[in-house]
Amino acid sequence: MKHPVDVHVGKRIRHRRWTLGTTQQQLADKVGIKFQQIQKYETGANRVSASRLWDIAGALGVPVSFFFEGMDGQARPELAGGPAMPDDILSDREALELLRSYYAIPEAQRRRLFDLARVLSDAA
Repeated sequence: MKHPVDVHVGKRIRHRRWTLGTTQQQLADKVGIKFQQIQKYETGANRVSASRLWDIAGALGVPVSFFFEGMDGQARPELAGGPAMPDDILSDREALELLRSYYAIPEAQRRRLFDLARVLSDAA
C-alpha cells in the first residue's frame, strides 16, 4: 500500500518537473537513473531514498524541504481558514500550465496580474 508521504513527495516531484517543462527522461538523465524509476517515484509506488531525493532536488533546483511542503496542517489553506484547494492540485495539468504561463509574463506585468487576482479573490 502506498504511504501518503511517498505519494505527496512524488506529486511534488512531478509538479516541479512540469513547472520547469522537464520530461521524466531528462530528469532521469540528470539524476543517473532510468525514467521508469521517476514514474514510480511520481506515483508514490516507490519510496525515494534520502540521497536520491537530494539528487532530484539538485536537478530540479529546489531545496529538499520543497518536497515536504504542505504535509503539515499549517500549510493547507482550508485548515487555516482560507479557500479549500483540491488535494490533487499538483497533478492538475491545467493548473501547472497556468503557473508556467504566469511565470513567462514579464515581472512588472506579472506583479500587476497578481495584484488584480488578489483584489478579485478578496471581492468574491
